Order: sequence, then C-alpha cells, then structure tokens
Amino acid sequence: MATPKFTNAKGSTFYSELKTRVNNYFQETKTPAHGDFSLYFKAVLLWTLYVALYIHVVFFTPQNWIAILECFAMGGLTAAIGFNVMHDGGHGSFSNSKIWNKIAAFSVNALGASGIMWNNKHNIIHHTYTNIDGVDDDIEIKPLLRMCASQKRYFIHRFQHIYVWFLYTLLLLVWVFESDYRKYFKKKVGTVPIKKMSAFDHFAFWFAKAAYYFMMIVLPIMLVGFVPWLLGFLIIAMFAGFVLSIVFQLAHTVEETTFPVPNADINTIENEWAIHQVETTANFATRNKVISWLVGGLNFQIEHHLFPKISHIHYPAISKIIKQTCKEYGVKYIEFRKMRHAIVSHATHLKNMGRA
Repeated sequence: MATPKFTNAKGSTFYSELKTRVNNYFQETKTPAHGDFSLYFKAVLLWTLYVALYIHVVFFTPQNWIAILECFAMGGLTAAIGFNVMHDGGHGSFSNSKIWNKIAAFSVNALGASGIMWNNKHNIIHHTYTNIDGVDDDIEIKPLLRMCASQKRYFIHRFQHIYVWFLYTLLLLVWVFESDYRKYFKKKVGTVPIKKMSAFDHFAFWFAKAAYYFMMIVLPIMLVGFVPWLLGFLIIAMFAGFVLSIVFQLAHTVEETTFPVPNADINTIENEWAIHQVETTANFATRNKVISWLVGGLNFQIEHHLFPKISHIHYPAISKIIKQTCKEYGVKYIEFRKMRHAIVSHATHLKNMGRA
C-alpha cells in the first residue's frame, strides 16, 4: 500500500495556531524545548540501576527469590529506559546536542532492539500515518489481533480481549529475535520501504545484536547455567514486553480513537495532519505524576504526537495549551484521567473488534 497524503480540504488553521501558542509558551517562559537536568539525572539513575542489577544477578548469583525480583526490576527498567531515554533521544528532544541525542536513541541497542529499525518504524511511519491500516505497523498484528474495523475478522478474534494480555508479554522477544530481522532483510516496515542503510548502518545493526546476545545470553549461561538464565531472561523480556505494549496500545487503540481509511481513488486522508493525530491518539493518567515519571510522559501522547521534538518533561505544561486550542477548534481531545479507565476502554475496543 502506497503511503496516503493528507489534504487540508477545509483550510484549517489548527496546527499553525497550535505551533504559535506553544512557541509563545517557550519564549515567554524562556525554557528550552529539550530535556534538562531532571531528565539527565533520571537517565543516569535508570541505567545505573539496570547495570547494577545485571552485575548482581549474573556475577553474584543471589538466592532464587532475590534473583527473580531483580529480574522483574530489570524488565521494568528496560521499559523505563525505552520510554525516558531512547524515546526522547530518537526524536532529538533529549538534549540540544546531536551527539547526546544519538547516544540516547541508540541506547535501545543495549536492550536488544535495533535503533535503526525503530527510527524507521516509529519516527517516520507511525508518527506520520498513525492508526492507518496497511501503513502503521503498530496496529499490524494480524492475524492474531484485529485492531480496527478495516482488518479481516476471524473466529479467534472473539476471544482476543482475553488472550491479548499474554501476547503483549511476547512483544520484546518478537522484537529482538524476529521483527528487526524481518524489516532488515525485507528492507520494509510492513509495506513501506525503509531508508537506504549505509555500510556503517549494516555493521552497527549486526554488532549491536551480537553484543546483546553475548551479554544477555552467552555470558549469563556460562556463569549461572542454562535453566536459571532462561527463567531470568524470560522474566525480564516478558515483563518489559507487557509494560511496553500496555503503554503503546492505550495511546491509540481505545474506543474513542479513530482509524481513518484513505480515499480509495486518490489515496488521501481528507484531514489536516495535526487533527488526524489528535483524533487517533489518547492521553491517560495525566494527573498521576508517578506514572508520568515512569513512562517518560508518554501518557501525554497527544502532546507527543503533535510536538515530538519537544521533550516529554514539558508535556504537562503544553497540554493545557493544546486542550484549550482543541476546544476552540472543535477537535475532540481524548483523555482518561485514570489509567484503569484507559485499560478498560482498550479491552472493550478489542472485544468490539472481535465481535463486530
């Protein structure tokens, strides 16, 4: 499927007005749009905890119950580093330094995933063609899940709201051991070709994978044995996968978000891009500072999709501006005050898609 074009048929000034108001906020407060000391401190803290736990589990072989708890903690930290460090770095909002942004972005390689493939899948495709079936790879979980009405329904989908929670635990495992390679060899993310890779990109892809496999598979097996390693590795990967999946899905696949279908004749989305982003995205737990801190502000997903180059530390502030602008322009701003409400809405959406 060729990527569709957005056409602002109604001549909306929504996005230009949003940019003006948000830019005015940063000028008036004299605040840089990138991260600050609080973000850098969090990045150092998360990585320090992850490395410390890895060293303790692998080299000091604690009692089983302690090792299990530490593996769960490592799984949570894997997700937290992805949310807080890699994600901002990938969008160039972690720092005003291109070098530090690249370091932050490619820290995902140390967690098993390819930074190169993530950039193509997330930054280029998902952020442009959000919730468009056949283009946005984030909703392409066929045939196991039916995420929107334009996807083919199978009998098994009647139960997807039940078995989906187990599937979510497999996200990181599939990502690390299968989907990165599928994108690499097919040179596509779904149906969309990826950017041409340089010789260094190819080297970096394979070197990062090899280094991860050595540190997370070979070395632990040598030091603690196969069965303890397998149990610990599955705990880390499956808990991280579950947390990552929940945060990703609550942002786009709930009852209220839309799944626009391009005009079949001319392959266009007859909507302004910014309005499309708001209508296909949802916020959750926006008043919960603990959740906001842990998920790197990705519970303010509307703000992130409209202004991905602004660090997540500013989302609570600019959300007030965006919400007010949406109200003035008659654009529905989807927000769940509690995370549990968003989870229920996601489960209900899957149930509806399975039985529609």
